[in-house]
Amino acid sequence: MTVTEPSVSRTTEILSRPVRINGLTVPNRIVMAPMTRKFSPGGVPGENVRSYYARRAAAGVGLIVTEGTYVGHESAGQSDDVPRFHGEEQLAGWARVAEDVHAAGGTIVPQLWHVGMVRKQSDPPFAGAPAVGPSGIRLDGTEGTGRAMTRADLDAVIHAFAEAAAAAERIGFDGVELHGAHGYLLDQFLWAGTNRRTDAYGGDPVARTKFTAELVAAVREAVSPEFPVIFRYSQWKSENYDARLAETPQELEAILAPLAEAGVDAFHASTRRYWTPEFDGSDLNLAGWTKKLTGRPTITVGSVGLDGDFLAAFAGQDSPVQGIDNLLDRLERDEFDLVAVGRALLQDPEWAAKVLDGRFADLRPYDASAIRSLS
Repeated sequence: MTVTEPSVSRTTEILSRPVRINGLTVPNRIVMAPMTRKFSPGGVPGENVRSYYARRAAAGVGLIVTEGTYVGHESAGQSDDVPRFHGEEQLAGWARVAEDVHAAGGTIVPQLWHVGMVRKQSDPPFAGAPAVGPSGIRLDGTEGTGRAMTRADLDAVIHAFAEAAAAAERIGFDGVELHGAHGYLLDQFLWAGTNRRTDAYGGDPVARTKFTAELVAAVREAVSPEFPVIFRYSQWKSENYDARLAETPQELEAILAPLAEAGVDAFHASTRRYWTPEFDGSDLNLAGWTKKLTGRPTITVGSVGLDGDFLAAFAGQDSPVQGIDNLLDRLERDEFDLVAVGRALLQDPEWAAKVLDGRFADLRPYDASAIRSLS
């Protein structure tokens, strides 16, 4: 990240401002983005997970969103090494994670996750349970080995998310994030490409939002009124970067308004590059449009701290470099409220402290080949 000297004090001043999400005060504007790691055998987060998050909280990250955690539904996920957010041993492990993050001065929310009709069905979900989705269709449009969800399935998944949210509050987390992005279950309902239902849960954008809005309302009911509920969503899907939930601001509002009304306190708008305008005729990115349309606080994310977007970083290709001044300009005019950082925080656990202190020359450049060895 290239930063000029006059930007140092401005960076510290803007990024150090606290922000409120319902009953939670986040001490600064830096968020750790959720990133799957598969370091929790049996779904139990251990000492390594505790130190991983606490280290970044101690180095100045204001809000940590954990890696995706499976809710207590038989088809929620496939990997036994991804942490779960149900079960006595699993929740005890997460309680210790939250305690350590708080002791380090940070705040933390778990990301609650159900994969739905995932792209590949070569590995069965837990206990051989079938994959489920709105219409039994994968992201590529083909029929998978799973099935379309029944009314009983919808109720079971809603209950699983509500139970997980209640558990998060009970064991000391500061809120929850619902994973509604990147082609996973909640997103599969929102997107016309995977939702071809002919009942009340399919059809126009408002109808496609019905299941997710009901789930949000159940989560809201399961926790105290001041407990933050964050919703992460995206236009793009895994391996389908051109996919779009909405082609216009009006279509986007039709999707987001029911979610906000149901109880979402903040939206986490996932994009590949935070600086890309979302719709023609405006410089606003997806988080900016989300805040404008809903009035809720928003988190932006997308290649912050990298030399270009993450696809180019992985491929070793050149891409536009965005310095921090563009990000600060957008924060200063309240386009969005918080900034999520992903791979840069994997590479450099001290990233937030270095940026807040203006020690930009000390930042470690992102190296995809080294990520698996980092903790």
